[in-house]
Amino acid sequence: MTVTTTTAPVGTRTDAGDTGALLRVQNLVKHFPVRTGVLQRIAAWVKAVDDVSFEIRDGETFGLVGESGCGKTTVGRTILRLIEPTGGRVYFKGQDVFALRGQDLKRMRKDMQIIFQDPFSSLDPRMPIGTSIAEGLHVHGTKGAEADQIVRRVLGEVGLRPDHARRYPHEFSGGQRQRIGIARALALRPKLIVCDEPVSALDVSIQSQVLNLLNDLQKEYGLTYLFIAHNLSVVEHISNRVGVMYLGKLVEVAGREELYANPLHPYTKALISAIPMPDPTLKRDRIILPGDVPSPLNPPSGCRFHPRCPVAIGICSEQEPLLRNVGQDGAEHWVACHLVD
Repeated sequence: MTVTTTTAPVGTRTDAGDTGALLRVQNLVKHFPVRTGVLQRIAAWVKAVDDVSFEIRDGETFGLVGESGCGKTTVGRTILRLIEPTGGRVYFKGQDVFALRGQDLKRMRKDMQIIFQDPFSSLDPRMPIGTSIAEGLHVHGTKGAEADQIVRRVLGEVGLRPDHARRYPHEFSGGQRQRIGIARALALRPKLIVCDEPVSALDVSIQSQVLNLLNDLQKEYGLTYLFIAHNLSVVEHISNRVGVMYLGKLVEVAGREELYANPLHPYTKALISAIPMPDPTLKRDRIILPGDVPSPLNPPSGCRFHPRCPVAIGICSEQEPLLRNVGQDGAEHWVACHLVD
């Protein structure tokens, strides 16, 4: 087995050189201040994302999974600069996203859109859905009849009727509202869409319809997805490669088939063991992790997973493991664990 160690993991480089990826995230950091007292002085920092690196290739779906609170959504929103970063770099089509200002940033955002998790709160209840979908078009200079035509077209592409543009959000079901959210992201014909748990608020039967819609749109328009979710079954269905996060860190990244067939990190093994089996006669050995996820205000020393890890040894609490490529025969399988050799 060939083992490669790097401080700029998952296919990234320490310079701004082109690796052929559409999106490259290098050593991304986002800490949120905790303020106390009358003067609102900073008392501590919540380390929501702490040195995360990965890349997304053109036309693929990169799944980002982990327990609630691990930093998945913060990664997605920081990439789009909906949240300003604390540190690190993001390169989109070779451009440094964090260095862009003014009109340059505005043009970049046309190519990077987001589908929000909650289809109920992401739409303005006082605004017809056609107006909501056209809002981004108006910002980028498309108005009048041309904007109306695009709205009607994207509504048809997501399985709704053009006359739905005049209706308000409360007139639609949850699945239909999420289709509206997809139409809004699709209207500007972006290259990258951040899907922030787009099916977690939907019924199971509706989830499959929305996932199939996302797959069809990707094939038709050559879209690239960052698909954020905590449901590993959903991620397995839609993703080409998968990254696993724990407490602000990436602990494993591999191709979908490789990750689900051969998980290496103890945390990934525990997550996969919790996936329900469709056949009730089959049983999977469930790994029950002890304790709760530590606070990102004061993460553990060394490997952040070691207080809950069933196989931790002394070095795990003392030294933080690097994300290393342990893939064989040129394949990529990155894992941050002292026990994987």
